[in-house]
Amino acid sequence: MERGTKYRITATAKDTDGRTAAADSVFTTVSSANSFIGTYTPDGGTTVGVGMPVSFTFDKAISDRKSVQSHITVTSSSGQEVVGHWFGSQRLDFRPEEYWKAGSKVTMKIDLDGVEGANDVYGVQKKTVTFTVGRAQVSTVDANTQTMTVVRDGKTMKSVPISAGDAQHTTYNGQMVISEKILQTRMDSRTVGLGGEYDIPDVPHAIRLTTSGTFLHGNYWYNQGNPPFGRQGTSHGCVGLRDVQGGQGDTPAKWFYDNSLIGDVVVVKNSPDDTVAPDNGLNGWNMPWSEWVAGSAA
Repeated sequence: MERGTKYRITATAKDTDGRTAAADSVFTTVSSANSFIGTYTPDGGTTVGVGMPVSFTFDKAISDRKSVQSHITVTSSSGQEVVGHWFGSQRLDFRPEEYWKAGSKVTMKIDLDGVEGANDVYGVQKKTVTFTVGRAQVSTVDANTQTMTVVRDGKTMKSVPISAGDAQHTTYNGQMVISEKILQTRMDSRTVGLGGEYDIPDVPHAIRLTTSGTFLHGNYWYNQGNPPFGRQGTSHGCVGLRDVQGGQGDTPAKWFYDNSLIGDVVVVKNSPDDTVAPDNGLNGWNMPWSEWVAGSAA
């Protein structure tokens, strides 16, 4: 139901003898100002990669983190211990120490209805969500050799040339989880604080790795005056794969897009940049387990 809304229920019942009875009820739901909701990922019924955390973003700052966290439980059929970690007062992520076991079922129980998350601010959610962990796919990008190797269930599927960031715009190192797949999108450098360096209206096969704008995407413009893929990094921090305009060809970018799940892991190594921040995207795997556990309120 909508928050802060007045509802009227009119009900009519009939018994086995045909006699009828009627009843009316009027009530108002808790206001938006006095309630909080957590949007979460992944959705119930989905199949995700082994790196996918459970991530909540609350629409209000939570001051009683222990109470809120204790009313959300995340369990796996694999038996792995799952621990929550707070990134500030409005984001709570859950993950095991190592990646989820392939093929496991993860159940999230949300029991926040009536739970006071802050002074006179109460939760309104109560539901159970279950998702499936698919096959184990981890792809490693080597910024030194300009290659990406895709490994699924312990077997190398393919190794392809890539174009990582150039010397002025290096690519983050670290474990990055695919959080979004977009068949075609516009990429404008002004949206990531780089001025007017580029504005490409039809970037194909875009796979998001960070909130700040790191993508693994198709690059159809690379060969315009540049050496072949695998010779040098030319991007502004993204990882490019050979592609064609429109994304319809049989290219490495299309193959990787078609063979990737939300929650798959892309590891970047040997870049001169820093390791990606754990809260920049769904990338909490870059935090040591002891530090992760220390950020739990439960």
